[in-house]
Amino acid sequence: MSDQSEEFVDVERPEDDSYTLDRHTIAAILQSVDTADRNRLVELMEPLHAADIADLLEQINSYDRDRLIHLYGKEFDGEILSELGESIREEVIAALNPEVLADAVRELDSDDVVDLVEYLEDEQQETILDALEDSDRVAVEQALSYPEESAARLMQREVVATPEFWNVGQAIDYMRERADLPEQFYHVILVDPRFKPVGHVMLGKLMASPRRMLLSEITEPGFRTFNATVDEGDVAYAFNQYHLISAPVVDDNDRLVGVITIDDAMIVLDEEHDEDILRLAGVSEESSLTDRVIETTKRRFPWLAVNLVTAILASLVIAQFEATIAQFVALAVLMPIVASMGGNAGTQSLTVAVRSIATKDLTGANVWRVIRRESLVGLVNGVIFAVVMAVVGTLWFGSPMLGAVIAAAMVINLVIAGLAGTVIPVVLERIGVDPALASGAFVTTVTDIVGFFAFLGLAGVMLF
Repeated sequence: MSDQSEEFVDVERPEDDSYTLDRHTIAAILQSVDTADRNRLVELMEPLHAADIADLLEQINSYDRDRLIHLYGKEFDGEILSELGESIREEVIAALNPEVLADAVRELDSDDVVDLVEYLEDEQQETILDALEDSDRVAVEQALSYPEESAARLMQREVVATPEFWNVGQAIDYMRERADLPEQFYHVILVDPRFKPVGHVMLGKLMASPRRMLLSEITEPGFRTFNATVDEGDVAYAFNQYHLISAPVVDDNDRLVGVITIDDAMIVLDEEHDEDILRLAGVSEESSLTDRVIETTKRRFPWLAVNLVTAILASLVIAQFEATIAQFVALAVLMPIVASMGGNAGTQSLTVAVRSIATKDLTGANVWRVIRRESLVGLVNGVIFAVVMAVVGTLWFGSPMLGAVIAAAMVINLVIAGLAGTVIPVVLERIGVDPALASGAFVTTVTDIVGFFAFLGLAGVMLF
C-alpha cells in the first residue's frame, strides 16, 4: 500500500464531518488501487457522489490519481470532470482513455462542457470537442465564441420553449413526445413568433393546471432575460437579489439562445466570494491546495514584493525620527502597538467595504454615510483604546506624558484607518481597479505611515 493510503487508516472520522469523505473509505480505495482490484474499487466508488470523487482525486497524490483513473476505466462519469478544480483538470483529462473521455463528456449538458473546456489548452480542448456529437459541438463552439465570463458561457443550450398561445395540454404532450428534454429544467419558456421569450411557466404550476388553461395565464411574475454578453457576475447577483430559479439568455436581436439555471449562478457567486477573500490576502484567485510549489510561489511573489515596498516606506518614516527614538527607547517598544491597531482597524473597514461593493450595497447614494460611520467607529474605538494605552504607558514606563502621546496617536490612527479602509476601495472601484486586489496594500501603507508619524511626531514635540 502507498504511504498516502497508510496515513488515512488509523484516523477516526469526526462525528460532525458527515459531508466529507470518510478517511477509512479513502484508505480502502487506495488499497484496491494498490492491489489492482477493480471490482472492489468500483464497489467502493459506486455510492460516492461525483463531487466526492472529485475531492478524492484532488486530495491524493499524482501517482495514486493516475493509477486510480486507469483502473476505474469506463466507470468514470462526466460529472466528475465538472466537479474537478481547474488545477488538476488537465492532468485528469490527459490520464483518461480517449474512449472513456468521449463517453464522459457526451453525458454533460452544454454549459458543463463549456465550463470544462474554456480554460484548457488548445490540444485538450480539441480532444473534448471531437468527442461530441456534431450538434453538441456546434452549440459549445458558439458559446465559446462569446466573451469569457459572460452569460453565454454560463448558459445551457438545452431549453424547453413553446409558443405563447399554447395551452397546458399541448405543452405536456410536447414534452412527453420530445426525446431530448434537458436532464434538469425548472421552467417552460414562452416565445413569440420571432422566438423572443415573453414569459415562463413553473413546471409545478403547469402540472397542477387544467389542460385547457392557456400558458399565458399562468406565467410567473418577475420574468427576466439576460443578454448573452452580460457579465456572469451581474447574472449571479441578479439571481441572488431577485430569487431567480432560471432565466432565458437572448442574443442582440432578443432571440432565445439558452437558459441559465440557479445552480450555475450560485457557483459563480461562490467563486466571486472566494476571489474577494483570496485577493484581500494578496493571493491569486487561481490558487489551490493542489498547486505545485513553483506555481504558488510565482502567484504570491508579486504581492509580497509590494508589501516589501510598503514596509520600506514605513521604515523611511521611522528613520526620520531616529534621534527621538535614540533618546527615548520606550518609543521603540510601543511603536508597533499603534501601527498594529491601525492596521487591524483598517482591515476591518476594508473588508466590510469590499464586500459591500461586491454585493452592490455600497453605492454613490450611501457612500458618504458609510464613510462617516466608519470614521466615527474609528474615533470611538480610538478613544477607548487610547485610555487603556495611556494607563499602560504611564504604569509601564512611569511617564504620564508618554501615555498621553500614545493615546493621542491611537485616536488619530484608528480614525484614519476607518477612513482609509472605506475611501480607498471606493476610489479604486471608481477608477476601474479591483478593490479586493489592490486595497489591502494601500490601507496598510496609510495606517503604518500615519501611525508611526503621529506617534513619533507627537513624541518629538511633547517629550523633549
